[in-house]
Amino acid sequence: MKILVFGLGYVGLANAILLSQSNEVIGIETDEEKINLINQRKSPLNDEMIIDYLNNKDLDLIATKNYEDHLLDSDLAIIAVPTNYDENTRYFDTSFVDDVITNIKNDNEDLPILIKSTIPVGYTKGQREKFACKNIIFSPEFLREGKALADSLNPSRIIVGDKTDIGKNIANLYKKESLNDTEVLYMDSTEAEAVKLFANTYLAMRVSYFNELDTFAEMKGLSTKDIIMGVSADPRIGNYYNNPSFGYGGYCLPKDSKQLYANFENVPNAMFKAVIDANKIRKTYISDRILRNDPKTVGIYRLIMKKDSDNFRKSAIFDVINNIKDKTKVQIYEPNLDEDYFEGLRVVNDLAEFKKSDIIVANRLDQELLDVKEKVYTRDIFNKD
Repeated sequence: MKILVFGLGYVGLANAILLSQSNEVIGIETDEEKINLINQRKSPLNDEMIIDYLNNKDLDLIATKNYEDHLLDSDLAIIAVPTNYDENTRYFDTSFVDDVITNIKNDNEDLPILIKSTIPVGYTKGQREKFACKNIIFSPEFLREGKALADSLNPSRIIVGDKTDIGKNIANLYKKESLNDTEVLYMDSTEAEAVKLFANTYLAMRVSYFNELDTFAEMKGLSTKDIIMGVSADPRIGNYYNNPSFGYGGYCLPKDSKQLYANFENVPNAMFKAVIDANKIRKTYISDRILRNDPKTVGIYRLIMKKDSDNFRKSAIFDVINNIKDKTKVQIYEPNLDEDYFEGLRVVNDLAEFKKSDIIVANRLDQELLDVKEKVYTRDIFNKD
C-alpha cells in the first residue's frame, strides 16, 4: 500500500515508521528541518525506539512538503496534525484537520482518510455528512510521549471507528505490525472519539486523586508512601500510575479533559469539572508550599513534562512558575535550553551554580540532586512517572 501521513509529530512519525516497515509511506510535514532530519534517518524527537528504527531499520519512508503529487495514487491518508484546545470556544481547534480533509477530498474523493488527531465527539460524523462519504474514519491513539513507537508496536488495544471492510483493512494494517496479540475493537466513529477522551480524562482523574491524597498526607504530617502502597494493594486499584506530581500537564490530558467536559453540555455531570479544578488547586498548593519559608531564590530543576523527555510543551511546572515568579527570584536549570534567559527567567545550566538556590523545585527527583536533597522540594515518592 501507499500511505500518506499528514503531520510528523510523535503520533504521525510513530505511525509512519510503523507502517513503512511493510508499506510505502510518504510523510507530509511543513517543518523543513524535521523533513531533512527524517530523510537523513535522524530523529527530530527524543524517542529511543524512533531513533533506533530510523537508524537501523529498512523503512520505505520519505518526508516532504508536497503531497499533491501523491494523492491520486495513494491508498490511504492518515491525519496526525495538532488540534489545540481553544479556551474561548471550549473546543479543539480542528482547523488543521479540516484543511487536510478538504484538500484530499477536492483532489481524490475516494481516498480513505484515517484520523489519528484527537477530535471532539461527533467530529467524524460531521465530516462524513459534509462530504457525503463513508470513508472518513477515526482511530484513537494511546501513545506516551517518548515511547510513541514502542507503544505503536505493542498497542494496548486497536480501536477502529468503522465496522465495514475499510475499518477491518485498517485494523489488519496495524495488527500486522504489532509485536503483541492485541485486541481489536470495532465501533462507530463517535464512540471511538469518546473512548479517547474518556480514557485520557480517567488518567487525569487518577493523577488528581493521588495528588490530593498526597496533599492530605503532607498537610497532616502523614506518610504519603505508606498510604498509597496500602490503597494500591487493592487489585481493583492497582500499583501503577500513582506517583504524586505537581499536577498533570503535557499536550493530551489537560486539553482532552477540558474537551470532554465541554462535550457534557446539557448532560448531567459533576466529576469532570472537578478533575480540571483539582489540577488547578494542586498547582496552587505546590506553589504555596514552595514559598512558605520565603526563599530568596527558587531553582526550577527541569521544565520537561516528564522524565527522559525533551519536550516541555504545557508542562505543569509552568503554572507553578507563574504563581511564584512575582514573589521571589526564579532561575531555571534546563539542559535543553541554550539561552541565558527563557520567558524572562534566568537560565543557569551550570549545575554547581544552580544548586546554590535556596530551594530547588523538582517534579521528579534526579540522581544529580542527591547531594543537595535537603533543599529539594519534590513530591516524587516512587521515583517514577
